[in-house]
Amino acid sequence: MPSAAKRKTSLTLDAEALDAARALGVNVSAVADAALRRAVRDARRVRWREENAEAFAAQAEWHERHGHPLADIMAGPGGATWKD
Repeated sequence: MPSAAKRKTSLTLDAEALDAARALGVNVSAVADAALRRAVRDARRVRWREENAEAFAAQAEWHERHGHPLADIMAGPGGATWKD
């Protein structure tokens, strides 16, 4: 897998935490990169849910009125909840 382009940036971090990380050999850049990727992923998920909330509500309303179209063949713990 090709490596992504890197860009230098400046961060302001808690001095004690940074000193402890360095003393323990923690790769601060890798940790910050992973945390940033996770934060971006989570923010995208939240935004997507907000942008699609109306569609989710419409689908839930349709299921309330008509039941789940596959209720007769659904198996598992949730299957019975879709049947009238």
